Amino acid sequence: MSVSVSDICEVFFDLEEKYDLNYQEIQGCFAWQLIRMYLYYDITRRTGTFGAPQQKSLSILDKIKSFTPFVKNSLFSNPFTGNGTKDILIFDHPRKVLFEGEFRDIYSYFLVDLLKNDYSFEVLEAPYLNKHFTKNHDYIKYTDRIQLGSYIYKKRNKIEFTQKEMELISNVRRELETAFDLDINLEWILTIHILNFQYDYKKYKELFKKRNPKMIFVVVAYENQAIVKAAKDLGIEVIELQHGTITDYHLGYSYPLKTRTGGIAYFPDKILTFGDYWINEETSPISKDNVVPIGFSYFEAQSKDFIDIKSHERQVLFISQGVIGKYLSKLAYDFACEMKDYDIIYKLHPGEYETWRENYPELVNDLDNFRVIDNSETPLYQLFAESSYQVGAFSTAIYEGLMFNCKTFIVDVPGVEYLSDLIDKGYVYKVSDVNNLKDNLKDFNPKDYDKNFFFKNLDYDLLRRVIKNG
Repeated sequence: MSVSVSDICEVFFDLEEKYDLNYQEIQGCFAWQLIRMYLYYDITRRTGTFGAPQQKSLSILDKIKSFTPFVKNSLFSNPFTGNGTKDILIFDHPRKVLFEGEFRDIYSYFLVDLLKNDYSFEVLEAPYLNKHFTKNHDYIKYTDRIQLGSYIYKKRNKIEFTQKEMELISNVRRELETAFDLDINLEWILTIHILNFQYDYKKYKELFKKRNPKMIFVVVAYENQAIVKAAKDLGIEVIELQHGTITDYHLGYSYPLKTRTGGIAYFPDKILTFGDYWINEETSPISKDNVVPIGFSYFEAQSKDFIDIKSHERQVLFISQGVIGKYLSKLAYDFACEMKDYDIIYKLHPGEYETWRENYPELVNDLDNFRVIDNSETPLYQLFAESSYQVGAFSTAIYEGLMFNCKTFIVDVPGVEYLSDLIDKGYVYKVSDVNNLKDNLKDFNPKDYDKNFFFKNLDYDLLRRVIKNG
């Protein structure tokens, strides 16, 4: 069964309105808010809406090998060690990018650079694929200790739902299973997320009392609800740093009016965005006054060396994503076969580097006009600058390509709803197949758009005011 992103979201929105799910307490927490994104991704995968991510899975041996450093990090990089207070705590993005000679979080590094001289702060870093990649700076602590404790807590504890809670769970499960023709173990999903939340909330509240920060910055707040809740209960302001595309169908941010009867408990107080474009007040439970467009420092820094490069008139860049890579790779190959006088560049997502030869057989070819980029040594922004066209689905990179004046084509696959606004405004063109792409490659004339609307240069004065007034 394949359904669209909008179909899934509408089912969620209707259930939230019918059962007031965002405000129903189960085991002392707003459990639906905890599982909303997880359940969405699970359903998109199992219905075939999105393919499975193509990054290499951790083997049992990998997990065993990672256990020792996990324990070591819990002992020697424990955020609870030391007695000092901190003005600010930063929960950065686990995935790091090689930038300025070291692995850094591209969404929060600018904040670290700004705070170094005037504020006491600490960065709390979660492992990525059970590893840490950053240098061992004295201001970085690892959250391994909390994750290890949460794992043990979930093994040792269970939940006994009340009769009233089970009635609600059964009703919602039945409607979800009917809507998507799936078996959904909603009780298990809730159990895991609630136990995780219970432990994390207790530990983070303990940590925040110890460090006594005046504000907390977090990347991906919808995956860190315990942090948000613990901070809010202690009167600490929570500010999220934008890390990707925000649309009306991104359930980390979208709570339409019909599902909002009050505030969303585990939502940040402020969001710092890349530009003015990103938050729709009609679908987001945060007022425009608390959305601060400070800019995207990483794009500013990385693009400056390439922004004025003259593009190749016949170079087409395909932007891959694991969940739609099987379809996009075939489209790119078919297009290259048809358009021999064009140079085709297929840029893989980092999560696809190790597995693309097995997963995407069309990319293993001997075409003279086809090149696969399966590393991060060639800067993505250089590829944008050199290309006249880009083809993709709903990656944030699509917006970055627009900044380089790439004529943009969006493939009509599940998730195309994320970019419906760009399509409706005429900034990009939606294509259904290789013939549709060929026919419109030259004929499509995109409407003019303000680039700063998507990504503005970092506004240091505005950022300083946010920190000072927090």
